[in-house]
Amino acid sequence: LIKVAEAEGKTAGGVLLTDSAKEKPVIGTVSAVGPGPYAEDGTRKPLDIAVGNSVMYSKYAGSDFKSSDGTQ
Repeated sequence: LIKVAEAEGKTAGGVLLTDSAKEKPVIGTVSAVGPGPYAEDGTRKPLDIAVGNSVMYSKYAGSDFKSSDGTQ
């Protein structure tokens, strides 16, 4: 589960962006991870990622989810 980073409100040059001009962020923070995949011998393989890591993901990957408190 990845918490999406906030979109930038202005460009490096200082131009303010409207909501329609902002690009969907592709960086986020890992909020939760599963137990990992099974190996051929039936044991769990540990994951290379942990809660709190910053990750970059594909813009159109996964599913959007909004929690009850409004976070994505």
